[in-house]
Formats: sequence, C-alpha cells, structure tokens
Amino acid sequence: MHTLELNGVDSGYNGKPVLQGISFTAKESSIYVVLGPNGAGKTTLFRTIAGILEPISGKILLDGKDLESSKEGRSSINYLSHYNAIPEEMTVYNALEFYSDMEGGDTGKVMEMLGLEGLKDRKVSDLSQGQKKRVSIAKVFLKERDVYLLDEPTANLDPGLSKEIRDIILKLSRNKLVLYSSHNLYEATDIGMNLILIKEGKLAMFDKISNIRPKEYRVGIKASKDISKIVDAKKEQSGYYVLRVSSPEEAGIALSKIVKAGILVTEMRELDNPLQELFGSK
Repeated sequence: MHTLELNGVDSGYNGKPVLQGISFTAKESSIYVVLGPNGAGKTTLFRTIAGILEPISGKILLDGKDLESSKEGRSSINYLSHYNAIPEEMTVYNALEFYSDMEGGDTGKVMEMLGLEGLKDRKVSDLSQGQKKRVSIAKVFLKERDVYLLDEPTANLDPGLSKEIRDIILKLSRNKLVLYSSHNLYEATDIGMNLILIKEGKLAMFDKISNIRPKEYRVGIKASKDISKIVDAKKEQSGYYVLRVSSPEEAGIALSKIVKAGILVTEMRELDNPLQELFGSK
C-alpha cells in the first residue's frame, strides 16, 4: 500500500498559479476520480504530480519522500496525458519497443492486452483517434508502477473497449493508487471509490463517492399498470413514472407499496447521477 500526499500545493504556468493550496492524502489502494469543470486545474494537477510541472509552493510526497528530490519516487509514477504523445512516424510496434527499451516492459504482452496485434505494422499517424488512445494506454501499462495518473483514459474509445480499459484499471487499483479523470459522470460513479473535486484551482471536495448524497433523487419506474394512484409519481415521455424522493430508502418503501398492490415492476433506476449536483454547482 502506498501513500500520496499533497501539502499546500500551488502550481501553474509561468509563475501564475492554476492550482491553489491543494492538500489531500490518498492512502487507500483504489481509484480516485478527479472531477471538475473545464479549466478547473485537473490536468495541471496530474502534470504537477508527474513532475512535468514544478510546484510554485508546497510539497508532494510519495510514501513520505519528497518527489522533487526522489528519482525513485518519480519512477514509481506513470502518467497518461489526454493528448496522444506517441511518435507519429513510427509503427505501433516500434513506438512501444522504443519506450520499452527506455523504461522496460513487455511490448508483446501489452499489445495483446489492448488488442493491438492487427495494428502492429501501421504508422501511428495513420491510426484513428481511438486507436491512438489505445497505443497511449499500452505505453502506460508497459511497466508496472505504484501510482497511475490517467487523464481521460477512455476518451474517443468505443463503449466495448472503454469497458475493457476500465476492467484493466479496476484490477490494477486493487494494490495501486490510481487518479482517473473523466467527463463521464456515470463512468466516474461506476469505476471510482473516492472523489477529488477541483473547482477554480482549489480542492472543493475529497471524500468517498458512497458518502455523496444529492438533495433529491429522481427514480424512474416502469410498471405493468398505472402506479400514480399508489405513489406520488408522474408519467413522462420517456415512459417512466418519475418518483422524487429524498433517499434511496424512501424509494424502496415506494417500491414495496407498488408490489403489494399486485403491480409488476419491470424496471426501476435512478435517473440522475449523484455527482451531477456537485459538478454543476458553484
């Protein structure tokens, strides 16, 4: 188990801070979802932890060691940029071999893991954006690290491959620290255990996702008969009867009433993401 600690970190570009006073301690092996509006400082956070940007002030520690003075600590971190930073004129295989020669790792294994065998001899410049993303992810997974910084790892990927990537990352997170940014809030709640919310360059929240409860839940119910006389729900164009409750427990009580009335419920789901309220609020 590893511990990543940020103490009062200011960081930015040309001496102008984007991040201000960021402090948190990640010591649980899991996925920490990094969320925030565009321009909030998520990518700056990743670049600072990775050592691409030097903090203006504050300290970043990995297992108690200052990363600025620890080469070993920096080598324990791997960063996936949301840009595809792969040599465009090299073939997929040669590009991955290039990084393998520098950093170590098994090119064949990682190509198989990400289904890249069929692209082995193609130039990176000839690939689609989704294919380039797969090569970038392969580069990150060449060598096992202690901390992974993944900036929008499933952007431009089809749903099937996105799920495969999430499954790989979930398996990794059993004994690693993974910081994972995404604009897909449903993906965030699906994959993440912890939340790092950045707003206007400041840490707005650091908590377990399971602790985040919205003020109101909208629950959609599809049933064999009209349920509006049993519970306070209105049918919308989506085909759902929409029930507004203050807690999941209240939704469970409503479901029990519907079932006791002899009505078959064919579907029941939360219509909003619990993170939406946080993400959109100021």
